[in-house]
Amino acid sequence: MDRKTINQLARELRNNMTPSEKKLWALIRKRQVNGKKFLRQHPILHDKLNNQWRFIITDFYCAEKRFIIEMDGKIHDYQKDRDRNRDIICREKGLKVLRIKNEEMKNPTKVIEKIKRYL
Repeated sequence: MDRKTINQLARELRNNMTPSEKKLWALIRKRQVNGKKFLRQHPILHDKLNNQWRFIITDFYCAEKRFIIEMDGKIHDYQKDRDRNRDIICREKGLKVLRIKNEEMKNPTKVIEKIKRYL
């Protein structure tokens, strides 16, 4: 995919966030966690093959800390290999990944504490 198409896809995902993503976004946006800026549905380009970018779109990304937060809903129970491969790509690029299950958002205070520990 070319960069323009990737950015359009990310924009669509930002406009269609899951309820858990919306809830977390409300807690981390505007530098509310340790003064760190997070972006939502941020594309990470990792390889180019035949003039087409290969990429992942992270749920939330803090560039300053090279830190990704992924919200995992029920679908992730069926795509563990895909998630594992994404995590490997991220680690190879020097990025840290924190996975948060949707159910954890029942206690947002604990989620924020967990994020702060990773930061």
